[in-house]
Amino acid sequence: MPVDSCFEHHDERFNVCVKGSARVEKLAEGCRWAEGPAYFPAGRYVIWSDIPNDRIMKWDETNGETSVFRHPAGYTNGNTVDRRGRLVSAHHGLRGITRTDFDGTVTTLADRHDGKRLNSPNDVVVSSDGAVWFTDPPYGIESDYEGHKSDEEIGSNNVYRIDPNTAKLTVVADDFERPNGIAFSPDESKLYITDTGHPDRHCRVFDVDLDAGKLTGGNVWAKSTNGGFDGFRFDTEGRCWMSAADGIHCLDPDGTLLGKIFIPEPVANLVFGGIKRNRLFICGTSSLYSIMLPVNGAKTF
Repeated sequence: MPVDSCFEHHDERFNVCVKGSARVEKLAEGCRWAEGPAYFPAGRYVIWSDIPNDRIMKWDETNGETSVFRHPAGYTNGNTVDRRGRLVSAHHGLRGITRTDFDGTVTTLADRHDGKRLNSPNDVVVSSDGAVWFTDPPYGIESDYEGHKSDEEIGSNNVYRIDPNTAKLTVVADDFERPNGIAFSPDESKLYITDTGHPDRHCRVFDVDLDAGKLTGGNVWAKSTNGGFDGFRFDTEGRCWMSAADGIHCLDPDGTLLGKIFIPEPVANLVFGGIKRNRLFICGTSSLYSIMLPVNGAKTF
């Protein structure tokens, strides 16, 4: 169903990013906190987390039907698809990262570092070499609303990498207040991470050495103009489509705000999907939305 929506242009470079005739559609509703969408091209469906309801939802692009994909779901937050087409999830409740294989088998990839339980993994991305990178703020253990109220064991809020060959878990960044959204640039030369615990709720950018599994740099790349950044994705031209309190902010690779797509409720995360990767699926607070764009999402699977 179409919903009232509009675009806000901040830079003429935004003109090629949207079509004036396009409208935001509400695809599903009834969530308590929608997050972590992931699109599966083989099945033409998108899944997303409804964290407080401890379930993963599914919307089928072929028939428009909504269903429960998994319940209980370990209070899943972020989801992604690895290069083999498998679901990789970050869990508040399980306090770990899992992979779901094609036969439905769920394997825990990481839940401890140096013998201590992780906080509550939030968002996750898989690089082309198979390494899994994720953020670990404490949101899921602060109360029973988004997980299980528990004490922190690590004592810090880190960004981690799981080695694809040894499965070793290492800290790649330890100077965040609360690391949250995470995504690579299209060429994987840079890794972007939002910090929802910082007063600015900004996004930082790191240079990536994939072979060594290390990050350098970490300068502030962009600051939100409304409510702070959360999850995000890149298109093929390196533009960032970022979630914010008033909708989606489109940022140029240089960090300039190009324009906005207004959504009726705060946005937590988004993903490109559809046959041509030009359909943006958007997780608002209680609903799943989408909009067709004249640009294509960067391939991450």
